[in-house]
Amino acid sequence: MASALLLLATIASSANLSAQAGEEASPSRPNVLLFLVDDLGWADLGCYGSTYHETPQIDALAESGTRFTNAYAACPVCSPTRASILTGRHPVRVDVTDWIPGMSTDRAQNPRFQHVDDRDNLALDEVTLAEHLRDAADYQTFFLGKWHLGDIGHLPTDQGFQINIGGGHKGSPPGGYYSPWKNPYLKAKQDGEYLTTRLTDEAVSLVDSASREDKPFFMMMSYYNVHSPITPDKRTIDHFQEKQSNTPKLQGDTPTINERDAVTRGRQDNPAYASMVKAVDTSVGRILKALKEHGVDDNTLVVFFSDNGGLSTLRKFGPTCNSPLRAGKGWLYEGGIREPLLVRLPKSMSATATAKASSLQPKVVDTIACSTDLFPTILDVVGLPLQAELHADGTSLLPTIDGEAAAADASPRDLHWHYPHYHGSLWRPGAAIRRGDYKLIEFYETDTAELYDLSVDIGETNDLSKTEPERFAELRDALRKWQTDMGAKMPVPNPNFHSSN
Repeated sequence: MASALLLLATIASSANLSAQAGEEASPSRPNVLLFLVDDLGWADLGCYGSTYHETPQIDALAESGTRFTNAYAACPVCSPTRASILTGRHPVRVDVTDWIPGMSTDRAQNPRFQHVDDRDNLALDEVTLAEHLRDAADYQTFFLGKWHLGDIGHLPTDQGFQINIGGGHKGSPPGGYYSPWKNPYLKAKQDGEYLTTRLTDEAVSLVDSASREDKPFFMMMSYYNVHSPITPDKRTIDHFQEKQSNTPKLQGDTPTINERDAVTRGRQDNPAYASMVKAVDTSVGRILKALKEHGVDDNTLVVFFSDNGGLSTLRKFGPTCNSPLRAGKGWLYEGGIREPLLVRLPKSMSATATAKASSLQPKVVDTIACSTDLFPTILDVVGLPLQAELHADGTSLLPTIDGEAAAADASPRDLHWHYPHYHGSLWRPGAAIRRGDYKLIEFYETDTAELYDLSVDIGETNDLSKTEPERFAELRDALRKWQTDMGAKMPVPNPNFHSSN
């Protein structure tokens, strides 16, 4: 941490050099705190319906802000969604469409298609949110936790973050969740440290130091939790084991749901996973408390999000359950892409905006949102002009939060997902589109597609492809046109594929 504080002091001493982009720094400009949780499912939080997991701090954040019910990751796996958050651009546009480096088709059973190549890092010519906030408004920029968007030369400090604590090219925590770990960007202080607790300690220290400066900060707290290996937090695992043992509805074998060649967990009853969720909740509470103790909570935008759905679907089911959503991480059913999204506006916004916010929050918003929207939303809230040429696929959510987007909701935009890869969850290449309440999913290996009305079938159990042929054709054509317009890389046939026909 000493090196981080030294760098922070260096940043402070050269504060006047960063306003080169034409925007002057302002002490009153809001801070930005972005919580990003790895693999957290839509239903993993109390405020989204979980009764087994315990998330009082995150639930309180939801009560003090806006909770989105129709928020989506741009991809059902991590790296592409992370790229979309930082750039406001679709994974197809930045050519990061799979987790880095992705799964070889050698691990897939009789794959019909060859591997679709994409980038193994976020290109340096992409302008990230951190770069823009730093250059346009002299923000202090801090990254903590999981990066997974490139190795040396493409690390957080190469992409606009002045401080990087723990962020490297690995998707899972190097060396595990307990020290001594093997993370070159976070040296252990002692054996037995729990990674989430240590990252939280670092975040609290940065809030302390940053709040003393006469300029705002952007902190991206990117948890390794709740990604595998599922490793319990020793502080709370006994509690959740006891809770499971004493809850009648959690007795007996965990129910399962078949999903093609895979199996989905049918309920939340995993004490180890629950303790990992609880560790995130405790961390969020500690960092929000630090904001308050240093007098900056009223002038901080807080955003809470997940990079993809909870891991529920595997050859033998995963650690969590996304019910009532179908399937999980790696799949284009709702369980793989629908995410918890919480936004708490700074109270120190203009008098008009503050009055709106206080009269409307807490609130629940059903408007469709996407990970690409975070970039423009943050610019809008902190008072910077939107940059459509940068966040090309994102739309500011501030009008929605302020209650000014009712007219636009009558004809919402389409959302698209392009995932032409094989995944360890046993997903096989495909794509999807949501238009209004309807969602179509294509499965390339079987040359089939399914259509669902999410307004009455959030679990995607009733395929309407045969009963609504016109809508089915319309959405399938729209998806293919979007792929063509975007130059999406499509799967190429595998010459070694053995057809069963």
